Amino acid sequence: MTLRVGVIGHPVAHSISPRFQQAGFDAVGVDAQYEAWDLQPTELAGFIDDLRRSDALGANVTIPYKEAALRHMDGLHQTARFVGAINTIVNNDGHLQGYNTDVTGFQRSLSEAGFDPAGSRAVLWGAGGAARAVAWALIWRGVDALTIINRTAIRAGRLRHDLASASAGVKLRSLGADEADVVEALVAADLVVQCTSVGLSGSETDGQLPFDPTLLGEASLVADLIANPLETPLVKAARASGRRSIGGLPMLVYQGAAAFELWTEREAPVEVMLGAASSAMLGGSS
Repeated sequence: MTLRVGVIGHPVAHSISPRFQQAGFDAVGVDAQYEAWDLQPTELAGFIDDLRRSDALGANVTIPYKEAALRHMDGLHQTARFVGAINTIVNNDGHLQGYNTDVTGFQRSLSEAGFDPAGSRAVLWGAGGAARAVAWALIWRGVDALTIINRTAIRAGRLRHDLASASAGVKLRSLGADEADVVEALVAADLVVQCTSVGLSGSETDGQLPFDPTLLGEASLVADLIANPLETPLVKAARASGRRSIGGLPMLVYQGAAAFELWTEREAPVEVMLGAASSAMLGGSS
């Protein structure tokens, strides 16, 4: 029996997860078909419920459903409970368990870029499910100050409130994207993480910048969580201005590898998956 697994989101045509996850399954000999599932909000609950069937391994979850999908789980891993968002669903004999592997995926991508968050000042641009995972990843690695900037200040404030109860010692602040203090926060940041879909290939914001990277200090690191395109408008602009920057491909593959291991209970062939992801991007495939 071929097992079902895939990525849930809207839109998902841009996703390269099917390419590198399928390469992983094929490499270890697991009979599974990884697909991209583009769902409307009204379809989410019913679709997740269908993942309880015996032929389903589970799913990855991407924008905009990382928080909404959590409410449909039968159980949550501790990290997912802290974050308040999931990116991985595992079907255990009809029991759906929610995980968040974005945390470890992001931490690993920062480590490979040579950046240690301990004692640093960080800015999150966005306050959705991905931002929640990044916030906890930074807090657990000892960040000194964390500013959350979002288009709507209320949502940024909600995330700050959720973090405050378990992040003693971290200087937390939230701002609306149009507030005057945003420039000050960007200038002072050692790390800025772009957690929105602005600049995503094939989206309404394709080609756009979420903010001006020239506002940042020259030693700042810019991390864009978007993996497609390989070099987002923000990454390209940051590099052109002399700032260090990393795209979302490493984090995408590392979080995907962690999900793979949860589904299969086998070690993920990370190098195979990285190669397939890079090939998909360089070949222009979605």
